[in-house]
Amino acid sequence: QVQLVHSGGGLVQAGGSLRLSCAASGGTSSSNSMGWFRQGPGKEREFVAAINWSGGRTMYADSVKGRFTISRDNAKNTVYLQMNSLKSEDTAVYYCAASSRFPAEVVANEYAYDYWGQGTQVTVSS
Repeated sequence: QVQLVHSGGGLVQAGGSLRLSCAASGGTSSSNSMGWFRQGPGKEREFVAAINWSGGRTMYADSVKGRFTISRDNAKNTVYLQMNSLKSEDTAVYYCAASSRFPAEVVANEYAYDYWGQGTQVTVSS
């Protein structure tokens, strides 16, 4: 069983930056692929970014490409989401997730992920 704990959310002005962290423990957490998802007010949860177990493959939603960067440090069992040039439409609860079934892949489908964090609020003021 993998546990995921977020940190780094908060309130930021439009154009600013935040870095989210997701620390994993339990199981073989460093061998999972990881993803970030978000759910804005009144919206369904959507894919943001994914990274495979080695960090050699990444994928982004079109809405964040060029502004967000996903990375991981397997020695620390932590995945990061660096968010730059934030916009009001980035306001959401952000979730990290781990997939033990597709460690070598980058997957946008939330049903591929087995473990989820509790979420962290990101609010971008305009």
